[in-house]
Amino acid sequence: MMKTILKTEKLSKIFNPGTHAEVKAVQEIDFELKEGEIVLVMGPSGSGKTTFLTMVGALLKPSSGKIYLAGKEISQYNNQGLTGFRRDHLGFIFQSFNLLENLSAQENVEIACFKKRNTKEEAKKILKRLDLENRLKAKPNDLSGGERQRVAIARALINDPLLILADEPTANLDRKIGHSVMDLLCSIVCEEGKSIVIVSHDERIKDFAHRVIYIEDGRFKSEEEGRHNQVCQMHH
Repeated sequence: MMKTILKTEKLSKIFNPGTHAEVKAVQEIDFELKEGEIVLVMGPSGSGKTTFLTMVGALLKPSSGKIYLAGKEISQYNNQGLTGFRRDHLGFIFQSFNLLENLSAQENVEIACFKKRNTKEEAKKILKRLDLENRLKAKPNDLSGGERQRVAIARALINDPLLILADEPTANLDRKIGHSVMDLLCSIVCEEGKSIVIVSHDERIKDFAHRVIYIEDGRFKSEEEGRHNQVCQMHH
């Protein structure tokens, strides 16, 4: 049996509760993610997918419901506890890369490293794995979109997270580069047993997902099987 990495029970988020501006962003979502699984959450803008991702990423407290990560209920943690939990167990990949412009590719990865003693070597090793060994000293402005996203992936992986959360990871990339970035994430998940939740509008990501969940008005409406097992090289 595959281990459950992430579980939510009746997870809800209401902004401005009790006012005329009340927004039920996420409503009573039950969700489970297994080890080594890629789940894609899709839905129109304003459907609640980023709010959902932000809550399971311990960046936003739910209004009600529970979040279990690695068997621990994190929905009750205080801010300090959440910060430590994020650092030790989660890796984030953002649409806008969020790299520090005045630091090199290697320094951007090093600065995110908490767990390893030999930070420089670890950062080099992971960037080399992502085919960036010739770009270690390059600043973000000198990197292509695909290279910047790979640096962002390296930064997300440097602390060996249990769970990777990706918000529109291919949105700023052309078709070919977007495909290679997803190929890379797919191989990391399959080789190392990582788990990943991706929120995106990008239909192409269905090729890499085990499951695709559709969210609308803050609720999970339907689910379908992704094409992961047909596409991923690890399964052929």
